[in-house]
Amino acid sequence: MDSLKQINNIFKGDKVIWIVFFMLCIVSIIEVYSASSSLGYKSGNYWKAATYHSFLLLIGVGVMVMTLNIKCKFFKLATPILVPVAFVMLILVFVCGTKENDAARWLKIGFIPIQPSEIAKGAMILATAQILSAMQTADGAAPKAMKYVLITGAFLILPIAPENLSTAAMLSFVVFLMMIIGRVPLKQLGLLVSVCVLFVGLGIGSILAFGKAPDNSLTDKEKMHLTEEVQETEDGIPVAIKDKEKNEKKVEPTGVQKIAHRFDTWKGRIMEFTNKEEVPPEKYDLDKNGQVGHARIAIVSSNVKGCGPGNSVERDFLSQAFSDFIYAIVIEELGIFGAAFVAFLYVVLLFRTGIIARRCKNPFPAYLAMGLALLMVTQALFNMMVAVGLAPVTGQPLPLISKGGTSSIINCLYIGVILSISRTAARRDDAVLIDG
Repeated sequence: MDSLKQINNIFKGDKVIWIVFFMLCIVSIIEVYSASSSLGYKSGNYWKAATYHSFLLLIGVGVMVMTLNIKCKFFKLATPILVPVAFVMLILVFVCGTKENDAARWLKIGFIPIQPSEIAKGAMILATAQILSAMQTADGAAPKAMKYVLITGAFLILPIAPENLSTAAMLSFVVFLMMIIGRVPLKQLGLLVSVCVLFVGLGIGSILAFGKAPDNSLTDKEKMHLTEEVQETEDGIPVAIKDKEKNEKKVEPTGVQKIAHRFDTWKGRIMEFTNKEEVPPEKYDLDKNGQVGHARIAIVSSNVKGCGPGNSVERDFLSQAFSDFIYAIVIEELGIFGAAFVAFLYVVLLFRTGIIARRCKNPFPAYLAMGLALLMVTQALFNMMVAVGLAPVTGQPLPLISKGGTSSIINCLYIGVILSISRTAARRDDAVLIDG
């Protein structure tokens, strides 16, 4: 009984959230080990990637336990610190960040590599929840609430867009959903949608007009070597190094060039996704479009029931099989039902968080919990849609499953915040007590 009590003291909060988290972690460790065969071959240690990933998840569990023991009312104190820190880090990564696949997304602080966009996402959700809760009236959010949310987004979302447009778009969508939940006037939301549609149209037009069409005479590997070569460091985080022209003097790009240098990549993805021309299997060139091609082969070869954990064939050919396209490996190994179960876990996470939010007496913890859950589930949806060909390649990892550094720990932190809200947020008088 004493040992059981000690375990309950550690795993506080909503038990369903804990179960979902551990199930996702189990799938993650198995699939990262399987999908990281190429990294294991390069390093000569096939356990390295899975061991390091398991170590990160263990750190994440520690972060979760510490976070869930913090009363949710204290999360407000982090906003005035986290928002400016995230903004400064985004500017620094834009100016002097480490590049990966032609995009500067990493900032190295000492020997620790950090992805500032992951911190900015949490800061934006936290700030939005605080703004919406502070400006609630009997008729919904005050008219000025949207203005403050948009100003915050200008500091935390716009700097992400030049190097990671998909993350900026996803975060904007989640913030929009939070404003709907926060009862922002429908007239304002309609106007915002209209303006966004206009800017999206202008943005796509600019990309198609000024971006260069991809060179289809080059394979994926050749395209990579023309820009940069990516290697694995000791901590498993990809870091870009100069390849062919490392000894040549380079011209420093201007501010406009830094913003527009991703146009070519974005144009290639748009053209690839919108190209509906049917290509017979025997004429499909896997060297020139390897990611999408091998992902589809992995899905088709699952034969519904899957080939079993660790038996994937396409993991040896699919670039980023352990990250952006890990869901294709999940389908190949676990089959349609296993993949559906993984998707179902995210659905349970969202709906259970919705129950927790509805039981909150105050709006801040409710908005914060829903914002974090929507962020993780939306990212998971993006990743799955890319893997099965329903969305263009975006580079979004699968939360709590894909191999990662900053993202793995940050996602564990998000779960810890939700657990804290489930156990410390004041409950409505008509709410039923949640376990823990």
